[in-house]
Amino acid sequence: MNLLLAEDDAVARLTLSAVLKGLGYFPMVISDWQMPEVDGPELCRRMRARATDRYSYFLLVTATGGKKRYLEGMEAGADDFITKPIDMVELRARLKAAERILGLRQHVQQLEGLLPMCAYCKRIRDASEKWESIERYVEERSEAQFSHGYCPDCYEKYVRPQIEKR
Repeated sequence: MNLLLAEDDAVARLTLSAVLKGLGYFPMVISDWQMPEVDGPELCRRMRARATDRYSYFLLVTATGGKKRYLEGMEAGADDFITKPIDMVELRARLKAAERILGLRQHVQQLEGLLPMCAYCKRIRDASEKWESIERYVEERSEAQFSHGYCPDCYEKYVRPQIEKR
């Protein structure tokens, strides 16, 4: 489990860190809104711009609230928002929600990774219920290209007997 805590105030950082250690970690970033050099929303934008398979839940912490501020954080890519002073009960509730969301996201990714495939001909059923070869399916959805050959077992079982019949 990974957690990045970006808080420029030492007391707030130590307090928050102690609470988080007791709760366990998961892929999450907790960032103060106002920090030197890179603020929380900009950090979030940069993280979201990086191409990665791993998703990190992003919680912005700020001293000022309001709908405009909340919307600004969400537009930067934050998943949630909490105001200072941090109420630890509220933080625990938000972290539980984050954990559930990340668990559901992982479950969806696993389901998206399943391909309905015919056990006999190995064709794949696509989203429009059309059956197509695995090669065509993969080529249309990636940069992959296929070249064909024979593994040693298939060569002995299928190809050699055909050659010897001639």
